[in-house]
Amino acid sequence: MANSAGSKKRARQAIKRRAHNGSLRSMVRTYLKKVDAAIEAGNQADAQAAYTLATSKLDKAANKGLYHKNKAARHKSRLSAKIKALA
Repeated sequence: MANSAGSKKRARQAIKRRAHNGSLRSMVRTYLKKVDAAIEAGNQADAQAAYTLATSKLDKAANKGLYHKNKAARHKSRLSAKIKALA
């Protein structure tokens, strides 16, 4: 357990940061699922629209350090390939 005032504050900040990061991570996953759902439905226009939103959210999360940049790029690449395969 934290003893000094500084370490107590850092512990409080870590709890807040963890909750915020979890929220952002959940949001990104939701947008990725929307793209997958549109792909499964076979609707390329909806999939492309959802992909644009998901890409934006994924890039923002990667810039904040929530995801590694290569992980974000991998997700975008694979989703893009699936959308192109619909055509």
